[in-house]
Amino acid sequence: MKVWMRQILASILVNSIYEMKNYPVVLLNTVLSPLSLLLLITFVSRGSLIGVGIEGGFIMSMFQSGMSLQTDLSHLKNDFKIQDMVVSSPTSPAAYVFGMSVAEIIYSIPALAVLIVLAAIYIHPDALQALGMLAVLLLMFLASIMIGYTLSTFSSDIVQSYAFSRLISTLFSTLPPVYYPITYIPMPFRDVAYLSPTTYAAELTQNMTGFLQLPGIDLTYAWVVLIVVTVVLSYVGLRKARWREV
Repeated sequence: MKVWMRQILASILVNSIYEMKNYPVVLLNTVLSPLSLLLLITFVSRGSLIGVGIEGGFIMSMFQSGMSLQTDLSHLKNDFKIQDMVVSSPTSPAAYVFGMSVAEIIYSIPALAVLIVLAAIYIHPDALQALGMLAVLLLMFLASIMIGYTLSTFSSDIVQSYAFSRLISTLFSTLPPVYYPITYIPMPFRDVAYLSPTTYAAELTQNMTGFLQLPGIDLTYAWVVLIVVTVVLSYVGLRKARWREV
């Protein structure tokens, strides 16, 4: 256990503490990315969607944190050959990826802290609602982590990794109805929105806090979709990721 903890701590130091200490300007992106859309939605809706926008900010932050793992792992693998050293060491893939994942959460603390304060002011979630939202966000984070990890093992260039990371983040956290209720989308186009798992995550959090009313069958379906997507992505990541063939 002590060896595992040291391996995780090393990943955190390499992937978040070093950058946060030496290049604090990079933290601006993690804060501005979710908050910029929140401000836009708030202004356009004249404040009526601020609560929904805050929940969307949480979803976007967690999903983008997971996708950031792709570029970070690709950078360390291709530019510094760190994964080669990890593969030849006693460190397991699970310890390495878990530590890097925790580092992504630490890296996102400034944005999450701002969103937590805003949620306390404008949403007032009780303990049960907060736990439900946390469960949804963790599922989204785990799903994005597995996407990022799998793609990073196939990526051969950091530029390629950035392109895929931005594309997937846009498709999953910006275009779907994350910052606003899905009821704002005309009926013929809602089926397209449901192709993204973040749509179900947004529906669940909005329902928990009273911004959207869903029947029980739809709630159950949304939970099932999120869980199944996360399990499938985890299976694909564990089975198809190229850990040693790098």
